Amino acid sequence: MAVIVVLAALAAVWTMVGRHPAQDSALPWRGDLTTEDRQKVLEVTTVPTSFAAAQPFERNSGGAATYAGSVTRNAFSMPAANLSLEGQQLFALGNALFRKTWVSSPSSTQASDGLGPLYNARSCQRCHLKDGRGHPPAHDGDEATSFLLRIALPSGEEGLQPSAPDPVYGGQIQDVAVPGLPAEGKVRVRYTEREVALNGGETVSLREPHYELTDLGYGTLGEGASLSPRIAQPMIGLGLLDAIHPGDIAAGADPDDRDGDGISGRLQRVADPVTGEPTIGRFGWKAGAPTVRAQSAGAFANDMGISSALHPAPAGECTAQQPDCLKGPHGVQEALSPFEASDEVLDLVAFYSSNLAVPARRNESDAAVLTGKALFHEVGCGGCHRPNFVTRRDAAQPEHQFQLIWPYTDLLLHDLGEGLSSNSQVGQAAGAEWRTAPLWGIGLTETVSGHNQLLHDGRARGLLEAIVWHGGEAQASRDAVVAMTPDERSALLSFLRSL
Repeated sequence: MAVIVVLAALAAVWTMVGRHPAQDSALPWRGDLTTEDRQKVLEVTTVPTSFAAAQPFERNSGGAATYAGSVTRNAFSMPAANLSLEGQQLFALGNALFRKTWVSSPSSTQASDGLGPLYNARSCQRCHLKDGRGHPPAHDGDEATSFLLRIALPSGEEGLQPSAPDPVYGGQIQDVAVPGLPAEGKVRVRYTEREVALNGGETVSLREPHYELTDLGYGTLGEGASLSPRIAQPMIGLGLLDAIHPGDIAAGADPDDRDGDGISGRLQRVADPVTGEPTIGRFGWKAGAPTVRAQSAGAFANDMGISSALHPAPAGECTAQQPDCLKGPHGVQEALSPFEASDEVLDLVAFYSSNLAVPARRNESDAAVLTGKALFHEVGCGGCHRPNFVTRRDAAQPEHQFQLIWPYTDLLLHDLGEGLSSNSQVGQAAGAEWRTAPLWGIGLTETVSGHNQLLHDGRARGLLEAIVWHGGEAQASRDAVVAMTPDERSALLSFLRSL
């Protein structure tokens, strides 16, 4: 049945109104496809001329993997619908490890100790609660469990914003420590509000965050330190994003804006953690990780202080200036693995993370939603939030192969303006550059996570605030939304809530 759905979707032919300038009918980068399949891919990944009806199979946001059950708070925690029985068993094992609470060493447990010594959370699920979106601390004294601050110092390299780790605190503030050690610090957030006038007599209030570190446990930060906040991202559809052909991502890049549309998406290049070779970054707010496995290993190391084959240091992010942290007991049990998280543990967590289903679209045929979809494309939002891809035929996991998916991202870096700048460099991503955030599932944020706090630091309290914060390459689209009539803005928001 899944194969029939996908092939039927690929057989649908929509009249083109335009194609990304880097694409052509040959799709030379898609070496995984036959000539016939390349033409089908082009046909289904173009924008329709009419928005009078939903596109074929648009409801299946994650292709055959889409979760089509009832929408509850667990909507982001369901397995991909096309998983085999064996895959479902691996998913369940990965889920147990994703939820597992790690403890500090030494302990009476087996293969569950090694936490820290410095950390942000004791489990993956503690940051990605219900596999959804994190949030900043709500008030002084509130735990920052699904929120963290990255640190960067001036590197001395000309033309780069701060990108070097702090010699004492490393690249990230860990606000919790094992008994006997001080945490690195506590995060405080305060906001200033400003009103923005919208056409039609409406206004929207934007809150600008200001961050402060208190109770520093190891002295002052280095001179010129930049603090960059992050909230945990939703976990759905990651394996499908991993299965997009790299040439398909590269084809959308236009770093010199040769077509003159004001949008100049760039690739993030990172080192493959296994081979060391340069590859395309796809995951994280700045696209700093190339694969789900690499992203998982980085979270183990930096957020929990758990070592793995990709991050073998058992003391996590402890620095040379934190000697008590470095010499603390670790959780490596040589009989099981040379690392605190064995390859089997890392693989199962990565498998779970790769196979969390994307929920089906809702109300995609409603008149207001269709009007909002037309406006979404008319004002240029689709220039970064590309609606769909067809995953590669030779994807590593069969369930991810040749799927028509609707993530609403191009996985490229875009300049969103100084108002959203992190004031620090991550790889090739400057402070104001962010990977286009996938929009699938965004309408279920409050259902799953209990809040509507959006953007990389949760400053926006809903979709409209998030839009109005956009600048840089998105300035023209943002201004067009501000200039819409109230009814048009309402339709646009109805479309976004349907995703």
